Parts: sequence; structure tokens; C-alpha cells
Amino acid sequence: MAENFDVVVIGAGPAGYVAAIRAAQLKQKVAIVDKQWLGGVCLNVGCIPSKSLLKNAEVAHTLRERGKDFGFSFDNLKLDYGVAFKRSRSNSDRLTKGVGFLMKKNNIAVFMGSALFKAKDTLAVTDKDGKVTELKAKNIIVATGASAATLPNVKVDGKRIVTYAEAIMQETLPASVLIVGGGSIGVEFATIWNSYGVDVTIIELLPRILPREDEEISKELTKELTKRGIKIKTGIKFESIEVSGSKVKAKLPGETLEVDQALIATAFTPNSKNLGLEAVGVKISERGMVEINEKMQTNVPGIWAIGDVTGKLMLAHVGSAMGIICAENIAGAETITLDYEMMPRATYCHPQVASFGLTEAQARERGFNIKVGRFPFQANGKALGMGDYAGWVKIVMDDKYGEILGAHMIGPEVTELLPELTLARMMELTPHEIARNVHAHPTLSETLMEAAHGAEGSPIHI
Repeated sequence: MAENFDVVVIGAGPAGYVAAIRAAQLKQKVAIVDKQWLGGVCLNVGCIPSKSLLKNAEVAHTLRERGKDFGFSFDNLKLDYGVAFKRSRSNSDRLTKGVGFLMKKNNIAVFMGSALFKAKDTLAVTDKDGKVTELKAKNIIVATGASAATLPNVKVDGKRIVTYAEAIMQETLPASVLIVGGGSIGVEFATIWNSYGVDVTIIELLPRILPREDEEISKELTKELTKRGIKIKTGIKFESIEVSGSKVKAKLPGETLEVDQALIATAFTPNSKNLGLEAVGVKISERGMVEINEKMQTNVPGIWAIGDVTGKLMLAHVGSAMGIICAENIAGAETITLDYEMMPRATYCHPQVASFGLTEAQARERGFNIKVGRFPFQANGKALGMGDYAGWVKIVMDDKYGEILGAHMIGPEVTELLPELTLARMMELTPHEIARNVHAHPTLSETLMEAAHGAEGSPIHI
């Protein structure tokens, strides 16, 4: 006998569990299915534990490299990465338990197992013991996320050659590591490992690291990471990477690197296989992305998709936003549509990188006559007090209407500065309003006010 629901969500990551909660708030009878864990990759082996490790890395770097700047000295400094690892797991466990609590609070039925479409309104859920439960629902939301993509001719063994999932779960660090991919995951792990004394080399196929960011961001980050001793090789296509005894050998053009470990951090593949989606007629792109419209609907009525499995923008906060909108569309509630180009992007390396919208180059390519306002952290009192003042804030503005087209920041805690700018964009505020909004002193957020004054042609402190 099948169990009946209004909404069943497949996948309990930041997209899925948020969609389930919002649907329950809108008086829907909801179930959620996950084959592994509540909280998904983000809470278990992604965003949350990595930020714990990055905080440890920040402290480690300060003690190892900058103690004298702050008047600290040590005869016998010991850094125990095992403690950092345990702290990261504790924080992750705390939040995943919180998701379980939220499921109970909102009367959401939880089924742990693998889901398979039997019909467009019917799922078979098989648990770890092989027991099958049938769920029927008027609406089924696919929120199965994405997995680390593998590279041809590179065999990930989980020990010497790893993905982020194995890297974040190791309690000890290699002495040397090669990171393949200079995107956000690559530079975040580089920051952590380098801070603990690991010899780190990053190789990137494209001409620069963080290739989707503004070109100036890439240059500044390359400069700062290089200062820390991280070796960065861009425009590099490796010939082979393979385990050789207790080492990993990487053949690059003109040289062979021998390291203790290699991290493959290149791309992600949507988890759209083995769900039975094709059998019920759901359209999937060649790259495995479930195709949706602005309401999160697939081409099959009653089947919806959100988050990384759609390939729209593989970020946890975007998945959560999609989940809320999807639930509201299902319930017929008032909602919004997302402009994926204007979604905030955050990278938690050191210095941090944060951005949204068009880069300078993109804005010019689209024919905008732009003005750019910028302000360096070197001229910001709070950043100087923190002893962390590399980088700057840049606002890209359309000269005709004053519309904010994008913002690009590198520096201390810039990920925390994004919301003021994305809110301004959403509410159609211009740099004029940001400049006139009084910011507390001394704060890092004053750089936004100063950059906004700069975009208006009247910078104050520079």
C-alpha cells in the first residue's frame, strides 16, 4: 500500500530540505527522501566543515607566519590538524542534527533510501536493508545535487588521488599536494593545507585561477597566494597523474611533479542518473542537467527540480532559494523569479573573494557605458586594525541609469559584505543610495560606501 503525500522531495541537501520546510509551511503534506544523510554535501562534507577548517587555518597562519606582527613568539609551536578535523566534524554533526529537528518540527516524513520513479507520481524507496516503500505524490521535487566529476585516465583511489569528499574527511595531512583545478574548492583547500605547512601546487587548465571571476580578482588572488608560498601554474594541461608507490607522479609539460597526494577539484556532475527520470519522460541535457523553467518545473507536469542537479548555479544558497520558490509555485503562493547571473558568489580562501553580476569585461561586451567605483582595504581603518588589508572592493555601474551591474571584492571577510550590494541590486538602489547610507566607523563595510562614492565620481578617503 503506497503512502500518499502532496509533495515528496528527493534529496535532503540545502535545496531539498529547505523546499520541504517551505512546502510544509504552506500546508502541504510532505515527505523527504535521501539515500545517505540529512543536510547533503554542504552540511556533511562541504560548506560547513570546510569553513571550520578554514578558521583553524587562519589561526594557524597567524601563529606560524605573523606572530611577530602581533607580538607573539613561540619556542615550540605545535599545530594539531587532528583537533581541527574533530572540530569540523562536531560543527557538521550539530547542524545535521538540527535539520533532523526541523523535519520533526514541520511534520515532514523522512525516508532514508534510494528513490526510483515508477510513474510520474510514484516513487519506490529502497532502504539499506532492501525494504521497499512506495510513495505517491501530486508533486515530486528532484533535489539530488551533484558529485565531483572524474577526469579521463585519472583513477581516484580515495587515498593518494582524492576528491573533496575524501580530502575533507582525512585526519592527517600530506607533506605535499598537487591540486588539479584553480576554482573555489581548489583555492580553499590550498589555503587550509598551506597554513598547516603543506607544500601546495595548483595547476589550472585555463589562463587564470578563479576563471569565472573578474580578471583583476584572479590577478590579486594569485599574488596573495603566491606570497604564502603556494605555487600556481595556469594554462597547464597535465599529461598523466598516477599513483607510483607511496607517491603520486604528475607529468606536466616539461616537468614531472612527485607529491604525497593529488586533489582533483575540477568540476561537478549532476546526480540525475539511476532515478528513472528518463522513463517518465523528464528532459535531461547532454551534460546530465535536469531542464527546468523559471518556476522550477520540468517538462513533465508534477515533477520539479532544484539545486545542483539542474546545473543552473551550483551553490548551496542558490539551491535553497530555488527550493523556496519551487514550494511556493506548487502551493500557488506569491513568489519571485531568480536572476542567476545576479546571485552572490563566495570563495573562502584567504583573502576571501565575493562577487555577483557582470564583470567589467562582460559589462563592456554587452554594450554598457560603465563607471567603476573602487576602494582598497589598505585605506580602511578596520582592516588595518585586523592586520588584514590586502585587496579591494569594486562596484560596476551603468552610467546611464546608475544601475548596479555587478560587484567584485577580494579582501577580509568580503563574503559578509555581499548582502548589502545584492539587496541594493534587487531593490533597484544605485551607488548614490549606498554612498548616502551612513555606515558605522570603523567597519569593513565602509569600503562599500567609499566605492559607491567613487562610482559617483566623488571618492572621500582616496
